[in-house]
Amino acid sequence: MAALVDGNRVTLLTSGAEYFPALEAALDAARREIHIETYIFESDATGAAIGAALKRAAQRGVTTNVMVDGFGSSGLGAEFISGLKEAGVNFLIFRPDVSSWSFRRTRLRRLHRKIAVVDARVAFVGGINIIDDMHTPGHTPPRFDYAVRIEGPLVTHVHVAARRLWALVSATQLRSGWRQLREMGPFSAPKGGQRAAFLVRDSIRHRRDIEQAYLAAIEGARNEIIIANAYFFPGIHFRRALMDAAARGVRVVLLLQGRVEYVLLHYASRALYGAFLDGGIEIHEYHRSFLHAKVAVIDGYWATVGSSNIDPFSLLLAREANIVIEDQAFAGELRGSLVSAMSSGARRLAPQDWKRQRIWTRAMTWISYGLARLLTGLFAYGRADEFT
Repeated sequence: MAALVDGNRVTLLTSGAEYFPALEAALDAARREIHIETYIFESDATGAAIGAALKRAAQRGVTTNVMVDGFGSSGLGAEFISGLKEAGVNFLIFRPDVSSWSFRRTRLRRLHRKIAVVDARVAFVGGINIIDDMHTPGHTPPRFDYAVRIEGPLVTHVHVAARRLWALVSATQLRSGWRQLREMGPFSAPKGGQRAAFLVRDSIRHRRDIEQAYLAAIEGARNEIIIANAYFFPGIHFRRALMDAAARGVRVVLLLQGRVEYVLLHYASRALYGAFLDGGIEIHEYHRSFLHAKVAVIDGYWATVGSSNIDPFSLLLAREANIVIEDQAFAGELRGSLVSAMSSGARRLAPQDWKRQRIWTRAMTWISYGLARLLTGLFAYGRADEFT
């Protein structure tokens, strides 16, 4: 697991209203190199604005590298991509083969992390895709999500990870992009007083880094755990850690998606609610808008922001990236935002109400749970048994 690095300035960005202006400003200030990785890149108003900033950077001589996931960004039009390339943007698609008829496990190993690195001096990490988060049909916009802006020595770690994946994908697709990477930095001058670590999940050396960071923090918690996660279907070890924390008197709060997006995962995850509620864990379902956050605050000091959900897809298959920050001021700001969201947009589930569910709802829940376990066993590997 990655070590904490001192001397950073980490700024919390809430939803696209704060994230996209900060990202666009950094792109316009770029002088040498840009790396962007995203699961979804849409050609809507937000995508067009970020795309225009990328074009401007490439046209003034900045090496501009953009990588999108082949499934998440499958709707990105050829005309939009051609426009980027014509302006000089280097564009790669991670696992472009997304055939609906393929049942190979590798089909679900997606690029789910959201990273931007500019001149190896400033980086962005979080859960926000390049998509207009004000366009949320059926929901009250914007999407509820977070990212961070990073300056300081930790940027070098993010930069190395972005360069490494760019070189790997370029080589496997027989592109020349890996030869075009400039030597950059490292620019490790301290910019602040925050300790932070950059964690990734892949299928080789870092298969459990993000999960282990969560578990270590949960097992060390003494007062309070607040987790906000869009897709929450944890494995046995994670569930036990939360239950043990609640049993020793820690307040455990889960802020989860109340609206139905993916029916199977929505109902499968709710099969765990009864045990959590009986164990004294608070569950707050967010209904005001679309919850896409993947964050946590523990004991008002430890915090994480990133792309990793707590489900088999994120913890067993996808490439993910999270930042862990140990800083009271940052954790306090994130906690305040989560408490405000729970107060204004969520409903707390009462154990007695949960037990009075209708029979068809219970049946749907347990059928979905069984199917989710089956699919995890089919498509995951290595630790799939931990999600049973």
